Amino acid sequence: MKFPNPHTLKQIAGLIDCEFVGTTDFPVLGMNEIHVVEPGDIVFVDHPKYYDKALNSAATIILINKEVDCPEGKALLISDDPFRDFNKLTDYFKPFNVATSSISDSAVIGANSVIQPNCFIGHNVVIGENCIIHANVSIYDDAVIGNNVTIHSGTVLGANAFYYKKRPEGFDRLKSCGRVVIEDHVDIGANCTIDRGVTGDTTIKEGSKLDNQIQIGHDTIIGRKCLIASQVGIAGCVVVEDEVTFWGQVGCTSGVTIGAKAVLHAQSGISKSLEGGKTYWGTPAQEARAEMKEMANIKQIPEILQFIKSKK
Repeated sequence: MKFPNPHTLKQIAGLIDCEFVGTTDFPVLGMNEIHVVEPGDIVFVDHPKYYDKALNSAATIILINKEVDCPEGKALLISDDPFRDFNKLTDYFKPFNVATSSISDSAVIGANSVIQPNCFIGHNVVIGENCIIHANVSIYDDAVIGNNVTIHSGTVLGANAFYYKKRPEGFDRLKSCGRVVIEDHVDIGANCTIDRGVTGDTTIKEGSKLDNQIQIGHDTIIGRKCLIASQVGIAGCVVVEDEVTFWGQVGCTSGVTIGAKAVLHAQSGISKSLEGGKTYWGTPAQEARAEMKEMANIKQIPEILQFIKSKK
């Protein structure tokens, strides 16, 4: 997320009441998660295991819970609870805006687009031309919908990221201020859920088609002309390249990449990144031909054992 206006390091430190390392006028342009940070962004880190990754990332301001050597050209915000203070900044720069109507006055809806009854269209939503939004669809604030998009009943775009920190008193949610972006010629089935990015975008690219009852996690990118069948669940921060096919009930862990033109057979479980141009099956997902051959060989074990016994 980029701030509406540039801020200084001193101003940001004042907002969250913390110490800082760097010049008072050090520029702060936004805040982001580590996989999407750019120069001028704040990134937070609260565990020594990830200090180096944060300090060496593209972010130039690190919100951290311990004073460490600051890399040249960067600044530190020293907080006793970076997770909490990252949420404070989200509340300040992107506060929750209560809706007072089913379709916000700030929403922009393109020519020839149809919004069926009982839809909710939030603040600053942009819907392109020639779209059909069927009954009972909810599109939360800041979502961007392209042209010639169809969204079927019961689908929700822009719910919070499933991102929590475990504390002694319970789970603390990392607040979401990102968007959902749906490009042109995308079809989305009934009762799908596509979560907004934590600070960036969850994106469905041009020409992809989603069946019913699909879950797409925060900050995930679905490439062009992908086909996703019913009951697929894709976690956050996944990159699905172009023309990938998911058949029914595939499950995918977070933070992996699935290469272009890969095919995932039904009920496969994806636990790591997969090369493109191959067909996969099983849990964990393996190349389908090798997996099926292995299963065929396993089925022959009783017959082999019986043969061995007969030779004794």
